[in-house]
Order: sequence, then structure tokens, then C-alpha cells
Amino acid sequence: MGFKIVTLGEIMLRLSPPRQQRFVQATQFDVVYGGGEANVAVSLANYGHEACFVTKLPGNEIGQAAVNSLRQYGVDTRHVSRGGSRIGIYYLETGSAMRPSKVVYDRSHSAMAEAEVSDFDFDAIMQDARWFHWTGITPAISSRAAELVKEACKAARRHGVTVSCDLNFRRKLWTSEQAQRVMKPLMQYVDVCIGNEEDAKLCLGFVPEADVEGGHTDAEGYKKIFKGMAETFGFRYVASTLRESFSASHNGWKALIYDGSAFYESRRYDIKPIVDRVGGGDSFAAGLIHGLLTKETQAEALEFAVAASALKHTIEGDVNHVSEEEVETLMGGDGTGRVQR
Repeated sequence: MGFKIVTLGEIMLRLSPPRQQRFVQATQFDVVYGGGEANVAVSLANYGHEACFVTKLPGNEIGQAAVNSLRQYGVDTRHVSRGGSRIGIYYLETGSAMRPSKVVYDRSHSAMAEAEVSDFDFDAIMQDARWFHWTGITPAISSRAAELVKEACKAARRHGVTVSCDLNFRRKLWTSEQAQRVMKPLMQYVDVCIGNEEDAKLCLGFVPEADVEGGHTDAEGYKKIFKGMAETFGFRYVASTLRESFSASHNGWKALIYDGSAFYESRRYDIKPIVDRVGGGDSFAAGLIHGLLTKETQAEALEFAVAASALKHTIEGDVNHVSEEEVETLMGGDGTGRVQR
């Protein structure tokens, strides 16, 4: 067994029209459960860690189905609080070619959005933990959830636990002004900051010199803001995925990491066709956590994270169902996709 790693956030019911249909065409929905920190927990469990997911879910059958979706992959759910009236829901319309994917949220007044600090014993949760991970999605869902993140971070600090944050700005949940007001004070607890160019700008106010909308992701444009972020907030590592979005079905994919003294840019993957890009960032975060805990260098850690997240784009659903061995195989250069007999 690996290390004890704690994640905190909301797991939601995902409803998607089948076969890349549009919402207006749908007469049925495919069902999976997922959410930023829950997706990270499943990946880490797949890599052999003691992954502990913390959330609040209603005490009904749908809440139990969400819990079961985590347990089947070995995620520790003992600290899931039960109560509240509903689970958060999101609807996903999967895009193709020049038509983008779309998300509609239905998560107001969910159990996690209305959870109280008293629902969790964060000192007990952080006991013997090596790492704590959260995303900017959680404080965006409510002021109560933001307070949960703060108290969890403080408990992690008390127990000497490394803290990572994936900034994950969601414009359908809050504005940039709201995000910066909440996120900037939370950065004092963060050791490892993960975020793409939009996240850095909208959550923390740092703007990269890169034409991302035009499909250009020159890593040089990120180095200045990485240094600024590390100096401003004291991050031990700053990492970002660099996505070239040619279409909904075709992306270029690589990443950059900075440890306060040196930068490392990963190998680039050409992902075509994309099966499901939702959860790609979460699979990167999980791969980076695993890599920083088990690899010798930040370069090896980043290559593992990028390979893992490239594979996620080939898998339907929120979660990255790959093993450490499969990621290592792709890292070694075998991306042919040939049948293994």
C-alpha cells in the first residue's frame, strides 16, 4: 500500500445523452458519478495509495450509489458525512469536431454546498496522511464549502501534510472577482499549485504571455507567471497543463512544472480522437501527486502525470481507469494502441 492521501470536494451525479447527442435530442441519459476531488481519489487508489475522499451526501439511495461508485475502486469513504436533501447533478453534452462540449449544473443546495465544519473531524481525517488535495471548484459552490476547505487546510498544516490545489476556475459557479477574494487567502496553505492559463488569470490574477485561444502554448510564456506565483504565495511547485485545442475531438497535450529553481517541459501528446476530456485535469493532478511522492525528479513526476492524463482522454466517464503499469508503458514510448494478447 502507498501513502494516505486525502481529497475533499463534491461528488455529483453526471447525466449525459448517449452517442454524443445534443440535450434537445436526448430521450435517455447515461449515468456516472464524478467530481474533481473524487476523480483524483479514484486514480490514486488505482495507483495503490490509501485514497480517502471526504464529502457530504444525502442519506438516501442516490447518495449511497455515489458512495458505492467510489468503494468499488478501493477509495476510503469512512469520513463521508451523510445528511442534506440532495446530491449535486451536472448534465454533460459531449461535443465533436468544431462543436464544443457543454455542461449544465444543477447543484444549488446540495448536501456538500450546505455542509458544516461540524460535520467533519478534520484532525482525525488528517491523522497519518501524507497529502491533502482540493480544487477551486469546492469553495466556488458555497461560502460554507469555502470554510470547509479552509479548516481542512489548517488541519493539514497542523499535521504536517503536504497540500495541493488545482485552481479549476468555473465561470458558471462564480466570477473572477469572487474567486480571487476567496482563493488568494487560501494559497497560504498550498505547497503545490496546479492550474492552466485561465485558472492562473481568473483565480490569482497572473496572466501568461501565450496565445492559448489560437492554439499556441509556448511554455516560455508561462515561466514569468510561474516565478511570480511561487514568489508571491511560497509554492514549492507550480504546474500547468498546456492544452492545444484544435477541436473538441483533437487536442495537443503537454505540461510544465517549476520547483522554484528549474523548469521542466514534458513531452507532447497528440490526442485524436478524444473520447471524453472531462476529468483530464483531475487525472493530471492525481498523476502529479503520485509522481511527486514516488519519482526521483520533478521531470519524472510530470511525465507520469501527462501520460496518465493523455490516457484519460480515451476513457468515457469522469474517472481515469488506468493502472500505474499502463501509464509507465505509455511513458516508455508505446502509444501504438496495438491489441495486447
